[in-house]
Amino acid sequence: MAVRQTLFGRPLRSVAFDVAVSGFVVLVGLSGALKPPGGWWATGVGAAMATTLLFRRTHPSAVTAVVAVLAGVQVAAGWGPLAFDVAVLIALYSVVKYADRLRDGIVAGAVAAVGVVLAALQVENAVAWWASAIWFALVTGAVWLMGLNVRTRRLYVFSLEERAATLEREREAESRAAVAQERTRIARELHDVVAHSMAVMIVQADGARYLFDRDPQTAREAVRVVADTGRQALEEMRRLVGVLRETSGPEPAAGPDGAGPAGLSAEPAHRRPALVELPELLDRFRTAGLRIDATVTGEPPVLPPGLELTVYRVMQEALTNALKHAGVGATVALSLAHTADAVVVRAVDDGRGRPVLRPAPSSGHGLIGMRERVTVYDGSLTFGPRTAGGWQVEARLPLPSSTATEVAA
Repeated sequence: MAVRQTLFGRPLRSVAFDVAVSGFVVLVGLSGALKPPGGWWATGVGAAMATTLLFRRTHPSAVTAVVAVLAGVQVAAGWGPLAFDVAVLIALYSVVKYADRLRDGIVAGAVAAVGVVLAALQVENAVAWWASAIWFALVTGAVWLMGLNVRTRRLYVFSLEERAATLEREREAESRAAVAQERTRIARELHDVVAHSMAVMIVQADGARYLFDRDPQTAREAVRVVADTGRQALEEMRRLVGVLRETSGPEPAAGPDGAGPAGLSAEPAHRRPALVELPELLDRFRTAGLRIDATVTGEPPVLPPGLELTVYRVMQEALTNALKHAGVGATVALSLAHTADAVVVRAVDDGRGRPVLRPAPSSGHGLIGMRERVTVYDGSLTFGPRTAGGWQVEARLPLPSSTATEVAA
């Protein structure tokens, strides 16, 4: 990132430009005449006018007032228009452009009009007086209008920048809110998974207590189930705590869930689907208008409930995304691959569908939801457009060490 050099709190470039402007006024004034009317007093007044222009950006109203007073001294002394008076035009331009209030520029314009009349009065010939007055008025008016034009354009650009910054802040706030809501939703689902596991543990533990004497083998099996379920519940609880540490927000607002196109309907809020229901999910999206080519490869392991739910939700969001953006009639290649150490979900659409009149309901916030869910299980998510058209999404979810060992065995 480039470092912006400053001097006295101002950009070095603008300071250098103002120094050049003041130097230009001094050179113009000195070149007007080696012996101007008023001698060195007039030269000193002109140099003072040029020096004040160094602060024309930061204090435009004060600079214009000082220049106007010095110009008035010049007129009152009868020195007549001098080459130094170009400082008056520069000050007038600066106050119209840089002053916080346009009213200051209007007042400066009125004062300049009076100065035009006073300067023209120093011309003795009537014809020359009118010519001088018209000339001074045209030049002063042109400078004032130029400053107003630049000011208007500057304020317009500033308003566009402010609007863009506001929209960016709103977008970031909406994104943070969406992430927080999705994490809250994930935490709730993980809570349901843990609660279910605890219920299984209680039932198995109660059964084992009554079967210790009558059926020790069944009791030992029940204790094993309690231990396995407890380990899974502990792992899910750790993930739940991790999600809750990253977010603490209010109840998420109700989303746009409702009846979707062609019979695709939303699920109940606290429903916990499983991969065994994958055919039903595909049928719903086929009914909604997608052409789905689904493949499952590898030997499906027994997944922890939370991980199984994540796989289901990722597939659901990938299909929802395809229906929303690729449209009705689009072809989606959906694959679920079980490897020795991971579950890989991949969805590729051709982007050749028709626009959807009513968007399909989603279980979360699209790609944000998929990323958050995959992150909870230390997975990876890649997505983006394809060179041949369409969109692709791929999620890789590593298996827990115990599950991976069982698959390898």
